[in-house]
Amino acid sequence: MTLRDRLKSIALASALLAVPAVAAAQTLPRLDFAGSVTWIGQVPILVAIEKGFFKEQGLDVRVQVIVNSADRIRAIAAGSVAFSNLGRVAVISEMARGNDSFSFFANVDDSPGQEGCWARPGIASAKDLKGRPVAANASAEITLTGILADSGMTLKDTDYRSLPPTEMAAALSHGDIEAACVWQPLLARLQQAVPDGKLLGTDRDTEIFRRFGTMAAGDIVIISRKLAQTQPGQAKGIAAAVLKGADFTIEKPEEAAAVVAGYFKQTPEQILTAIKEFKYFGSAGWQDHIKKHAAQIQYLADMLHEAGKIPARPDADKWLDVSFVPATR
Repeated sequence: MTLRDRLKSIALASALLAVPAVAAAQTLPRLDFAGSVTWIGQVPILVAIEKGFFKEQGLDVRVQVIVNSADRIRAIAAGSVAFSNLGRVAVISEMARGNDSFSFFANVDDSPGQEGCWARPGIASAKDLKGRPVAANASAEITLTGILADSGMTLKDTDYRSLPPTEMAAALSHGDIEAACVWQPLLARLQQAVPDGKLLGTDRDTEIFRRFGTMAAGDIVIISRKLAQTQPGQAKGIAAAVLKGADFTIEKPEEAAAVVAGYFKQTPEQILTAIKEFKYFGSAGWQDHIKKHAAQIQYLADMLHEAGKIPARPDADKWLDVSFVPATR
């Protein structure tokens, strides 16, 4: 055999050896994640994607950016994504409507103190909002409700307006509303729009925080119920990678910021600053952590039902499924 023939043989053998690896990579099941790239709470799952933690579990997970939480649930119900991390008010609303296409199994982020109500000059306390136009939206409405409750008031005592968060700063600046409640970084924009205003309170000033130590209506990780029931191994892989992403974010925030900064179109330094203002929760003590959040979801569901915000009182335990979450620390 000539040298040329030997080289051909080696090349052919190399090609044959490479085929299974390529085929294996191509056949990883595709299970997309629905999330946003404006909320720092998504960092652990984005880290898991970028560091290859899902691929370690034999899964091909990519991000589908879906801004609205309700739309993410619809995407799960339609089967176009497998799991999501989203606001729990939307989750509770779907539970109240009997939507059983999903289950919740983890909470990996929280940020009490990052959501609050900013008022124009002349509004010294929540009591001064009586009869005044006030804006909030989504989870911030829960924070506003909690702040008002401490003054013996409800939303009905105000001229409440559901306003898109991005429109609040202009409305507050023009005097169309007297106060607005929203989360960071939009809360900072309210402060910039009306610098001589006053912070009336944050979600730390609510009964929910006093009871559970959480923000008023934080995130929760949900998964397709059909996937969890028919492919428990894949569901286990998702849960393991999600928790590993959270562990990594907790242990190496600088590296986490560097690998996800591109998603948020900010510098790693800016993302690191934001990460340090959040709390992340991984595998350590996850059993007790999810029990606390299941109880908080039930409390919040009861509150929303009593306020007439949802049509029925759901039993949150029927949507809790941790059967596939790996037992770790």
